[in-house]
Amino acid sequence: MRFDDLAPQSEDSPGSVAERARVASRSTWVSVAVNLVLSVGQVLVGLVSGSQGLVADGVHSASDLVADFVVLLASHHGRKDADLEHPYGHQRFETGASLALGLLLLLVGCGMLWAAVLKLESPAGVARVHVVALWVAGVTLLAKEGLFRYMLAAAKRVKSSMLVANAWHARSDAASSLVVGVGLIGNLAGYSLLDPIAALIVGLMVARMGWGFAWDALHDLMDRAVDEQEVQAIRDTLLQTPGVQGVHDLRTRKMGDMIVADAHIEVDASLSVEQGHEIAVSARERVLRRHRVLNLMTHVDPWQRPDRDHAAAEPARHAAAS
Repeated sequence: MRFDDLAPQSEDSPGSVAERARVASRSTWVSVAVNLVLSVGQVLVGLVSGSQGLVADGVHSASDLVADFVVLLASHHGRKDADLEHPYGHQRFETGASLALGLLLLLVGCGMLWAAVLKLESPAGVARVHVVALWVAGVTLLAKEGLFRYMLAAAKRVKSSMLVANAWHARSDAASSLVVGVGLIGNLAGYSLLDPIAALIVGLMVARMGWGFAWDALHDLMDRAVDEQEVQAIRDTLLQTPGVQGVHDLRTRKMGDMIVADAHIEVDASLSVEQGHEIAVSARERVLRRHRVLNLMTHVDPWQRPDRDHAAAEPARHAAAS
């Protein structure tokens, strides 16, 4: 997911660390309350009514509780200031939380698949469920869809991929409740195997979503660059800075939901060192104000002159590759 450029950030602006932490805490505690009520109700009614699909959906809701506490932990640590051991701050706690959420979803999904397959291997043991299970599935569907919309709106407001992941975790519960409801309707109509089949589909959905979140978070932890559109926006901001004649070697890497970047900017070769430095400082400040960039390291090169330190690095790279 790509976020638009941020406006200048104050402590209470939507993209600020403080505001992101407040929104994450508030929305996550709402999710904790909803998931606690739903998971207990689903599991109990599922056991009483004999619905494996509803029990599986209840376990999925219970996994959301664990996910919520992971988000709270990451939000608490992620807002800490930079220190000697973490000079770029602690924003990657959010990426680690997204990875943990993904792995949790993957494990829960695989467990659902295993339980459903075992049930399908013994179709004679699949009993007719009670109609109350269908009502609980319907209430769960509405509650989860409402929770998803609330959490996604909060995540977009503060531009947090961790909160987006947690919101879609809630949407996966809404989708699974819909599938469980269809399975329950089929079971009540006399097609008893539709309930464990619904549990199987829910397991596939959860596992697939978990794999996607974990894979994206893993790439971010490996310093994946932001998308080209956002890189171009940063390049345009640098080029619009008075005194900057050109930009090259602009590189980015993700730091949680923020960006760390470095760039070579070209200035008039006749300028003094002090003048070139002032242009670089101005370019850096403009980027930090306009974009979700945590830090920008600039290197000043003479305009239309050989970039000798950059050119010297090219043969070294070629020699290392050969």
